[in-house]
Amino acid sequence: MGETHVPVLIRNPAEPQRTWEGLFLVDTGANDCHVPRRYLEGIGLAPRAERVYQLADGSVVTVGTTIGELEFMGELVPSLIAFGEDGTEPLLGTIALQAAGVEVDLRTESLRKSRRRFRL
Repeated sequence: MGETHVPVLIRNPAEPQRTWEGLFLVDTGANDCHVPRRYLEGIGLAPRAERVYQLADGSVVTVGTTIGELEFMGELVPSLIAFGEDGTEPLLGTIALQAAGVEVDLRTESLRKSRRRFRL
């Protein structure tokens, strides 16, 4: 599969006027979102916890995480965001995609809104 990117706006939930927008790589191999630290700190977000992640190369790292609001494809969702190193590409993980009701079409390498479902 090629690369699929989507513009995402991150909002600080405590100060909604503080935002950062960037082009995110849709990463179906990642659970959480990953954003360079300087962008998160620039809108007033600070690490609230730490989480252990296994990277694509097999190495294991411990990084700070926070909660932010993500806006993309007309949807607004809360999301766990991992603090990345400067120079790394922002990643949009599967949990945020699912929360927004967005599916990855592997055939066309595009994103589409899915039909929301629940049972009563």
